[in-house]
Amino acid sequence: MSGWRWLPLSALIIALDQASKAWIERHFQLYESVTLLPVLDITRLHNPGAAFSFLAGAGGWQRWFFTGLALVVSVGIIVWLRGVHARAQAWLACGLTLILGGALGNVIDRMRHGFVIDFVHAHWNDAWFPAFNVADAAITVGAVCMIIDALLESRR
Repeated sequence: MSGWRWLPLSALIIALDQASKAWIERHFQLYESVTLLPVLDITRLHNPGAAFSFLAGAGGWQRWFFTGLALVVSVGIIVWLRGVHARAQAWLACGLTLILGGALGNVIDRMRHGFVIDFVHAHWNDAWFPAFNVADAAITVGAVCMIIDALLESRR
């Protein structure tokens, strides 16, 4: 059975991502922040760049570049998933669908707003980690799943 069986996970990630961003839009103004824990804030931020605000000040072309790149990668992932065995390669299938859902969640933001809404803001004292969102977290966890799959595959 194909890795396409895992595609509902991508849909769930997109739904959770968009729902969380809609909630942030309704309840927070830009740069408004609430401390949840001594090391974690919820802060509404807009990121016109890529991960960690890479190319955020590039003048606008990056919106379409990152949108196009994410769409091409998403098509590649869908094609790749067709050849993945859903059970035997579960780590790979899970990783790919998490990355797919995260990429498409951020594409929706770029198309709607021209930027991505980030809001999870972790820090340690005066050291701040770049803000992220559900889609970014899914992409990161998906990459970890793919690394686990690669490590397991190399041992076989």
